[in-house]
Amino acid sequence: MSRNPSSGPSVLALVESPAQLMNVVELVHHAPDLGGLHIAVLAPAAGPTRLQLRAMMALARQAGHHVAWYEPRLGGASVARTVRALAVELSTVERLIVGDPFSGVIQVIISVTRDAEVTIVDDGTATLEFVRQWVAGEQLSRWHRLATPSQRRQIATLARDQIASNVRRRLSPEHGGRLRLFTCMPVDLAGVEVIRNDFGWVRALHPAPEVTPTADLVGTSLVESGVVQGERYLLGVESLLARYAANRYFAHRKEAEWKLDLIARMGVEVVRTHLPLEIIARRGPMARTVVSFPSTVVHTLPVVLAGTAARVVVAEIPGDWYAPDTNLRADAFLSRVTSTAQHRYGLSAVAS
Repeated sequence: MSRNPSSGPSVLALVESPAQLMNVVELVHHAPDLGGLHIAVLAPAAGPTRLQLRAMMALARQAGHHVAWYEPRLGGASVARTVRALAVELSTVERLIVGDPFSGVIQVIISVTRDAEVTIVDDGTATLEFVRQWVAGEQLSRWHRLATPSQRRQIATLARDQIASNVRRRLSPEHGGRLRLFTCMPVDLAGVEVIRNDFGWVRALHPAPEVTPTADLVGTSLVESGVVQGERYLLGVESLLARYAANRYFAHRKEAEWKLDLIARMGVEVVRTHLPLEIIARRGPMARTVVSFPSTVVHTLPVVLAGTAARVVVAEIPGDWYAPDTNLRADAFLSRVTSTAQHRYGLSAVAS
């Protein structure tokens, strides 16, 4: 399926996370005419994400894709070096696949490409916010990004905002943009082709998993992103572990070690997965009850585990968990994550 990248592929994918890379492979599984694409992994500077990306790259290569590793975050000139390294691909690309339309690095790359059809693949629940901002005509910005007046005056921030504005203009149909969306999220977007992700590749990769009569708790990085207070979160985790007698805590790849150490002292096995949880869950074994805070997995695991005895339960975030100045926007977003999953998959929601 792969082709020689030096010839300049007509399809280029830009990904920054294991889930984005997984969903690019899912897209090609769904639409084989995209086969032979070049996948550029734009690596983070440090952390467990790099390890998960390496493991996910191996699976993508087994699926027949050419995958290359780039380092756009190792200093001030690293983005420019990455763009130069991708010069051949960018000069010939006809279809561009991106995993995170909010990424500053990806926005820079989009801004220097010629006109191309752009397909956005799921980067989790951020897809919901992308659609909301797109419909509202807003500038593309992460839902948990905080900006104070002093921050807004920073030259780097202003430059990033200008690039984001230019990218939105380029992707708009009124400016000749050709935009598609590949997602498992319950969204519709006027004038944009929405392709449904049913995780056909992941489900074909592994047979139905063994389901054990236990409970698992899926963690979140809301503390690390500054949305939720650490002490409140830890008390909530302890309460849920006791209520469901959970055996395992699946850590988010961005969770801090200090927090995971405290959770391990609660008597639960803390699991740092080397691949996206969707693949781990399909491979199994998986608990009969999977409790998760509002996050991507309340939308993906019901699809991945469909037809099995496992069920997903959403643990809602109480209002007093939120950090100061984040509660209104965060609560609106996370409530939307929960309500859409409940409506689409009939999930139960419980207080944390």
